[in-house]
Amino acid sequence: MELFERARTVRLRSHHDKYLYADEDESRVTQDRNASSPNARWLVEPVPHAPGVLRLRSRYGRYLSASNEPFLHVGGASTGRRVLQTLPHRLDSSVEWVPDRAEVVDGGGVDRHRAVRLRTRYGNFLRANAGLPPWRNSVTHDAPNRHPGWVVWDVEVVQVLPPPGPNDNAASPSSPSADASSPAPPASYKPPSRSSSPSPAPVPTSALRPPPKPQHHAVPFRAQPPPPPPGYIAPPAPGFARLESTDSFSVPLHKVDGRMIHYHIGDNNGNVGEDEVPRPLTFNGTSLEELLERLQEETGLDDIIMCSRSPITGSSSRSACSCRPTTPP
Repeated sequence: MELFERARTVRLRSHHDKYLYADEDESRVTQDRNASSPNARWLVEPVPHAPGVLRLRSRYGRYLSASNEPFLHVGGASTGRRVLQTLPHRLDSSVEWVPDRAEVVDGGGVDRHRAVRLRTRYGNFLRANAGLPPWRNSVTHDAPNRHPGWVVWDVEVVQVLPPPGPNDNAASPSSPSADASSPAPPASYKPPSRSSSPSPAPVPTSALRPPPKPQHHAVPFRAQPPPPPPGYIAPPAPGFARLESTDSFSVPLHKVDGRMIHYHIGDNNGNVGEDEVPRPLTFNGTSLEELLERLQEETGLDDIIMCSRSPITGSSSRSACSCRPTTPP
């Protein structure tokens, strides 16, 4: 269409005297009366190899897109689909619009020489809605049977393309004579391609590892022994070649635990069975009287005669015994 052939930037004014507006959230598309806002300007991009088909980009570099998302559901039926700002990974028919000449039916401030309808590839039209919220200032795309004037837009050309040079077959949208106040997204969009874009260099594995933490050589904790009891004398340290002593040092070098005594309890004649196992006794005393008292405590006997075995004959006799009766005869 000739209105867009030489247009670089346009404004689209609806039947409600409001402009197609790119919301600040970079997603919604609404209507607004502020014609001086850069959000009301749209960059025109012809679709290559598709005469008469164009794309419109907002000041945020996003495309005017006819989404498949329903705007509202009333009585189980959809009332149009949302129009959004998107930046798809791959450009498809959802961002392509076909301008058609439109007849002004009931005026509404639209210039009949600039009146167009923007149609999607599937036959829906860009529609400026009115009424109570959420309809107020909303923009959808559908094929309405009512309010035919709501799909008519007045195209206001804000910036035109420079005339082609002698060596240029077509005008370039990125000419230096472009107005500085117009949006500055790139003139042509090149979707990313896995085959055309070079693969990034692989990152070495060492770069993915976190840096080593500094090592602190801490002294290991060692539990200290409890303090010795009062009167404790520490043993000599190992490894000494000799032990020096004086006349005032008379402590024994080892602990004296007493002597072990094995005894039998014989009959009245002093005889002991051959199979009888001797009984052990630890004795810490130094005399026979102390040993006699210790045997009385161990055996519970009151009248005890102690006999020692002869180292020569191996027999016990009273003549070799030290006797101490504890009760009178």
